Amino acid sequence: MTRMTLALIALAASGVAQAACIYPRAPDRLPDGATATFEEMAAAQKVVRQFNEDINAYNSCLDLEMVSLEKSGSYDDNRLTELRAMQAKKNNAAVDEVQALADRFNEQLRIFKARDKQN
Repeated sequence: MTRMTLALIALAASGVAQAACIYPRAPDRLPDGATATFEEMAAAQKVVRQFNEDINAYNSCLDLEMVSLEKSGSYDDNRLTELRAMQAKKNNAAVDEVQALADRFNEQLRIFKARDKQN
């Protein structure tokens, strides 16, 4: 084993290394309700729901990470307050992003339904 590998193993074993919460990637695009097929809209709805679930899992990970930091006793009250504020900002940003995606999807769904009624 290389020295780097040994150092990483030692760091992980010491409890200092933590699994980082990975921010989920939002879908690249949503279908255009003016031209999309039913199947495309249904698939997009599933993607939006999955992204919402992924954001919920991300926020749960942030919560667990904060609990772990609090229990570690490694930080004073001031630093914990800062970390809680940072965690709240991450959580709020994630919720805002999924809400914005849902809003965009719902707008395209309204366009799709209006177009469908005209046919």
